Amino acid sequence: MTDDATPPDAPDATRPHHGASHLEPVLGAHELASDLVARLTTDEKIAMLHQRGPAVERLGLRAFTTGAEVLHGVSWLGTATVFPQPVGLAATWDPDLLTRVGAAVGVELRAKHAADPSVSLNVWAPVVNPLRHPAWGRNEEGFSEDPYLTALLATAYARGLRGDHPVYWRTVPTLKHAFGYNNETDRAVTSSQLRPRVLHEYELPAFTGPLAAGVAGAVMAAYNLVDGRPNHLHGELLDLLREAAPGSLLVVSDAAAPGFVVDLQRFYGDHVESHAAMLRAGVDSFTDNDADAGPTIAHLTEALRRGLLDEPVIDRAVVRQLELRILTGELHPELDPFVVGADQIDLPEHRALAREAVARSVVVLENTGALPLSSRARVAVVGPLADRALHDWYSGTPPYTVGLGTALRERVGTDQVRVADSSDRLVLRATSTGRAVRAVGPDHVLTADADARDDHAQHDATLWEGGLWTLSVAATGLLWTGARWVARADASRVGGWVAQETFRRHVHDDGTWSLQHAGSGSWLRVQHDEAGTLVADGQTLDDAERFAAETIRSGAAAVRDACADADVVVVALGNDPHLGGRETQDRRSLTLPTAMLDLWRVAADAAPAARRVLLVVSSYPYVLPDDLGADAVVWSSHGGQELGHGIADVLLGDEEPHGRLTQAWPARVEHVGDLFDYDIIAAGHTTWYAAHPPRYALGHGLTYGDVRYVAVRDADVAGAGTGSDEATVVQADDEQVGLVVTVRNDGARPAHELVQVYADAPTHRLPYGHRLVAHARVELAGGEQRDVALRVPVARLATWDVTRARFVVEPGRFDLGIGPSAANLPLHVAVEVHGEPVPPRTLVERAVRLADGDDLADVELTAHTRERGTAVQVARGRTRGSVVLRTCDVAGAAGLRAVVARTRPGPARLSLAVRDAGADTWRTLVDLDVPEGGDRWTWRTLDAPFTSPPDNDGPPVDVRVTLVGAARAASVELTV
Repeated sequence: MTDDATPPDAPDATRPHHGASHLEPVLGAHELASDLVARLTTDEKIAMLHQRGPAVERLGLRAFTTGAEVLHGVSWLGTATVFPQPVGLAATWDPDLLTRVGAAVGVELRAKHAADPSVSLNVWAPVVNPLRHPAWGRNEEGFSEDPYLTALLATAYARGLRGDHPVYWRTVPTLKHAFGYNNETDRAVTSSQLRPRVLHEYELPAFTGPLAAGVAGAVMAAYNLVDGRPNHLHGELLDLLREAAPGSLLVVSDAAAPGFVVDLQRFYGDHVESHAAMLRAGVDSFTDNDADAGPTIAHLTEALRRGLLDEPVIDRAVVRQLELRILTGELHPELDPFVVGADQIDLPEHRALAREAVARSVVVLENTGALPLSSRARVAVVGPLADRALHDWYSGTPPYTVGLGTALRERVGTDQVRVADSSDRLVLRATSTGRAVRAVGPDHVLTADADARDDHAQHDATLWEGGLWTLSVAATGLLWTGARWVARADASRVGGWVAQETFRRHVHDDGTWSLQHAGSGSWLRVQHDEAGTLVADGQTLDDAERFAAETIRSGAAAVRDACADADVVVVALGNDPHLGGRETQDRRSLTLPTAMLDLWRVAADAAPAARRVLLVVSSYPYVLPDDLGADAVVWSSHGGQELGHGIADVLLGDEEPHGRLTQAWPARVEHVGDLFDYDIIAAGHTTWYAAHPPRYALGHGLTYGDVRYVAVRDADVAGAGTGSDEATVVQADDEQVGLVVTVRNDGARPAHELVQVYADAPTHRLPYGHRLVAHARVELAGGEQRDVALRVPVARLATWDVTRARFVVEPGRFDLGIGPSAANLPLHVAVEVHGEPVPPRTLVERAVRLADGDDLADVELTAHTRERGTAVQVARGRTRGSVVLRTCDVAGAAGLRAVVARTRPGPARLSLAVRDAGADTWRTLVDLDVPEGGDRWTWRTLDAPFTSPPDNDGPPVDVRVTLVGAARAASVELTV
């Protein structure tokens, strides 16, 4: 547009208004951004590629920062409403609720932006990594083990963050973390193996769902490698995400990850080369060196000078960033519909929503009649989470918190509820001074100079998992910390990138204690000053102070007292989200700590006639003992500020249970498999491929009603049915299968039932899995029967055809099981799919990637070149491995052409064998050695004739390619 464009009668983001052409909204975001880029100098453009870009005042561009954390509320920016952890929000299975939560979080982020315009409207949430393994430290951040359920819920949350305006965005959500990210241990150097079926069927749908819905405008690349290539260089995978997005997609790096490509992953030897490669691959913004943009600018400037980058590649990245900024109203604030005041924090409706979200997320796992609690019952609430509402790394600062004990007392009265948190109250006397430790002065410094009767000399000690203790001053509730060398008791919660409020205890032979500050590894000692100040700087146990511990009140005794004469005992156990498993730390144990299980038994023994309820408040599943003897088991995530109210609402029956697990709880530790094995098909991970039944299945959760599954029928067939062997026939390209499920509540209370449909294909030619393909909620009054309509998309039955690189619904019989969980499916419907079968794989005069093999054994996927392609090599710790290509047409073949390289000097060989249809043995057709010389990127094409030709007139055969030693191979082709 030109400067003399006619202004509209009213602001409209699709109509022109006065201003220079680079400010004209009629141009559209892409055109507007491109126009701006044309006006920027090269230096200005390069400076904008760092996370903290400078202002360009002559063009009306302010300083810009990517990234504000809003995982389940606004984080790290002061007071904000804190909602349940994502794994808890997911347990609602309620997209509408998640959209409302996302909108509330978006409003509060906008309020922070109003108070400080440097607060970014590019938000780093949601996390869409499927919860493949329960030992992942960041389990709390994800939604579900199922990628399609993850996509549904992430889309809902992102939709709330984005807003519903057709042009402008409230915030721009960023999907985290692409790709294959499910381990914290060595996370920057491990390579996740995502063979094509796992990539397309399991990993990608969680990302492409929100992108295709148009509710996410950015993606963050993950720290790890995938198939031997750093994610920040995986242009082929990033292109798949961009293909799914209807609009522009900004790709941001994870914090410090750009430097890791050289410093840790050693994929390039030079930061200039690596930065150029990342930009070429599609990374648009570098989060590195904190606020110092200097190194990033220097690397990219030098890359341009060396000819490693073309300026259009830089332009492309800057355009994507500017599009994001334009869509959030930066250039046209008068047209921005999402502007709010700085006071839109902690609104009454947000408090109510936080409570609703907790209540709907609570999952009743077992119940033999103990729940709901009678409002007249005498209740004991005991355990470390009896009245705590804890924070995680991505929690904001809540305006208040309510624990369960407090909430129950509010609801039924203080006289009816006894609370004991199970901590031991202690006096710790330093043997060097003979005096007790207390907190003194405005800085709450810990000194060993007190009389034991001093209120500030009594401390509550709580044992968490991993042998970690927290200690708090009984008079203030403030936690000990060793974060600043001089030990203090001034922390309100466990927190920080490295938790500073935990200690490890060493008990000496004489019964005295020494305390090691877990965050620094230093031992507490008492200085030789008058006060006897405690400091965390002892290097060895010999340096450590010894404390004589006097128990003023035993935690176990307090629990027994609280449970005496109780009608119901609620034992609240679980984790502190900063301990045991979190970002940077995978879980070391999947079981509840021994001390917590001992507490359960103490409570049970203290009230043998009481109903016993185990309440697990945690960020992840646990493997629970078989001999619990619980009358009810209930789970909640760490629910934020309204944790206590939300749980109490469900326990008392003020809210009917809605929650259902989005992640199975394993029955045995040995059932979960290897954390680092990402091939869910071969490893038997997740509900899709699990070899063992879980304790609590995906979708499990009880109501206070008694729901029965009566019948199921084809939606196109009138009348009731119960399911039969007669199959519903569909075509592979049909849109959906319609089902009508009849359910009845035989109980007296209302029931919120989640009707679920799972697909199996026992006769499929490929390992198929047990897949969630549809679900629907229904509310049933006591005694009510209703029909529930469900639609199963036929496309959800598809598998990835590695021979043609596309999804295919293969012909054959599929079983649809209907019920309340993946493990409880009382109704079944058979579906017969008609369509074209997958043809035999063609190898003759056609190069086939070995990465597209059907079966891979003792090989690993690896980068073909630094920027493109996937090859295979012998797996670490193995001497040979193989790739099987099933059902191949080899007619007319007389030789082999293989593209090979080597990982190192030494023996390296490739052989090809065939197995005839119906045979059990393999027949080797050719062996060839990989020549010495070159490095892993030195690829050679080798040709060799068959020593024993295949049967040219026979049916298709299976082909096996075996690699030995240092061999790498990209593709094979049969020659004539």
